[in-house]
Amino acid sequence: MAEQLEAQFQQASQDVVKLPKAPDNDVKLQLYALYKQGSAGDCTGERPGMLDFVGRVKYDCWKKLAGTSQEDAMQQYIDLVEKLKAEASS
Repeated sequence: MAEQLEAQFQQASQDVVKLPKAPDNDVKLQLYALYKQGSAGDCTGERPGMLDFVGRVKYDCWKKLAGTSQEDAMQQYIDLVEKLKAEASS
């Protein structure tokens, strides 16, 4: 089961870059955070400084997922990518 989920997760990470239209920034942040949580686990390191606005937002978004298992994050990422693919094809 874990290997299958890992394979689906890797496939979803490849599919997301092939979408005909890039998702909006909120969805991109959600994808980023779910990917990081699924691949690396809970957020680590120091929060970026005030001048690194993008890094700070990405860090905060990932930090909100603290405690979410890597498997749950992978599944949420896969589900979100599938939803985006379905919306793109309709």
